[in-house]
Amino acid sequence: MNEKPIVGITMGDPAGNGPEITVKALAHADVYDRCRPIVAGDVKMIEQAAHFVGRPDMKIHRCETVSEALFIPGTIDVLHLDLISDVKAFSIGQVSIEGGNAAFQCVKKVIELALSGEVDATCTNALNKEAMNKALEFYRGEMSDGHTHFDGHTEIYAAYTNTKKYTMMLAHHDLRVVHVSTHVSLREACERVKKARVFEVIEIAHKACKNMGIENPKVAVAGLNPHCGENGLFGTEEKEEIKPAIEAARAEGIDAIGPIPPDSVFSEALGGWYDIVVCMYHDQGHIPLKTVGFVYDREKQAWKAVEGVNVTLGLPIIRTSVDHGTGFALAGKGTSNELSLVNAVDYAVRMVNGRKA
Repeated sequence: MNEKPIVGITMGDPAGNGPEITVKALAHADVYDRCRPIVAGDVKMIEQAAHFVGRPDMKIHRCETVSEALFIPGTIDVLHLDLISDVKAFSIGQVSIEGGNAAFQCVKKVIELALSGEVDATCTNALNKEAMNKALEFYRGEMSDGHTHFDGHTEIYAAYTNTKKYTMMLAHHDLRVVHVSTHVSLREACERVKKARVFEVIEIAHKACKNMGIENPKVAVAGLNPHCGENGLFGTEEKEEIKPAIEAARAEGIDAIGPIPPDSVFSEALGGWYDIVVCMYHDQGHIPLKTVGFVYDREKQAWKAVEGVNVTLGLPIIRTSVDHGTGFALAGKGTSNELSLVNAVDYAVRMVNGRKA
């Protein structure tokens, strides 16, 4: 009998809304119909979060190992890492070394669990990059095997899994985007549009779709310049780098299409023309995803939906994540929307099942 996959969820920066989102997401009993979730974090912060969201009825089960988890709806299994010394003194909604270190240690732990086979997939809540890097600098590598800086989750996963070729995928239902570059300046992003890297990302995107059960993925490749450069009038990257990468991918049997003007490719993808879009830089992919996934209700003056999933592709383990920040301004209010985390967990399960198929 195939058991439901075990998903290791990080609590995120405890000064943010990650602990609250975690409690609200795991209050959905149907999550347990699809997987066995366990939270890497601090029991004290999860208990506090349960009160913030008005769910003191949720039982918080402290675990020292994954094997001690109960995986019962109504009970949240927490792999206790004892990260916050004094919950009452810990400041919610503020950048801190303690919070940054806690978030980092949770990520490091779920990576270790995945590499050892104790969990089948990992799912991360948001961390604050400033807080994390302040913590890494403060401890001068003592808590991170010598590392004193990371740009974010993706780079942590790459470092601790020894992965050289990877990329970020964002997804909102069937709209999926991957990136040639992410956290660099726009000037540097343009310089990184090279045939080898574009081809690499097309390959990773194709494989990811196959792993999700898409039999014959259609991979759209966006251009970099307006109108895809108009045959060199507005730039030559399409002619010199992107199109050759597409041709190389097609020679490998990948159904890569493009380059396609960025101002139309996402509408076409939403219409079902493509299974995934290769984007040339961070905002080219993030803006359309967050436009459809983040919905603000004008009349109620509140977020109706904050959805979207972040997936790191190319890793030997599965990592999905919420597609939003730490929500410091919302922390402690109990009003944060948990659907992004629910979707991220579901996506992790889908990827586990796709790899088994």
